Amino acid sequence: MDLAKNPTRPVRQIKLRSRSRAAWSISHMNKLPEITFGFWIMKVCATTLGETAGDLLSMTLDVGYAVSSLLLLGMFVVTLLGQLWSKCYHPLLYWTVILSTSTAGTTMSDFMDRTLGLGYAKGALILSGVLLAIFTYWHFTEESLSVVNIRTRKVELLYWFAILFSNTLGTALGDFLADDSGLGFGGGALLIGCLLALVTGVFYFTKISRVLLFWVAFVLTRPFGATLGDVLTKTHEKGGLGFGTIGSSAVLAGILGIAMCYATFKQNSEANATRAVE
Repeated sequence: MDLAKNPTRPVRQIKLRSRSRAAWSISHMNKLPEITFGFWIMKVCATTLGETAGDLLSMTLDVGYAVSSLLLLGMFVVTLLGQLWSKCYHPLLYWTVILSTSTAGTTMSDFMDRTLGLGYAKGALILSGVLLAIFTYWHFTEESLSVVNIRTRKVELLYWFAILFSNTLGTALGDFLADDSGLGFGGGALLIGCLLALVTGVFYFTKISRVLLFWVAFVLTRPFGATLGDVLTKTHEKGGLGFGTIGSSAVLAGILGIAMCYATFKQNSEANATRAVE
């Protein structure tokens, strides 16, 4: 086409391409939730449910650690594909993936520590190495570990694999504190709770990297959820409350379900308000 006859066409194409790139960036940035107090409440709830649900499948239903790990890893892959396919943040989908990493992490850790006989300390050491390798590769290839600026599929995959192995590591740490350290379930939960309070204080009163503090808190909330789950499910003789895996899982699933519905309602309301302004 003769540009002289239609001089506005190139300008229009440039604008369309710019809008397309902007929309692409915004959609990927909005695939993750805001890191707020509510986020951490849902994270602890999801990790505690992951502990009780993983134990329900592997021990109460006697499926075994190996088979349970394969089943739950399959669920993780399915939910992750849905998250990767989505173009924006969907609370129900996002937290379902988090829950799948938590349940899979529970049985994966138990398989390593108990079936393979590695023990909690050695299993935690191996998982720490795997998680460190993921972070090292992420940092040196992307020069950032940001969790609020996910722009590429590669970084999104690294984000989710880091979450999977951080939850698996957290299970091993939680079991170590509860069983091998002598602290018991309540003592382990109290210790992790104090460490999380310390991280919170560091966040508000220092300038230490927010990305570093996020991942420290993310790892610590998993053993907190693991020990809290043990407190709920174990018998009184073992230092627990004796609610069992079925009862505890049902209650936690209900709480998390209500929280996800609220997050979905809130996001839809904000999206409708934004469209109304536009």
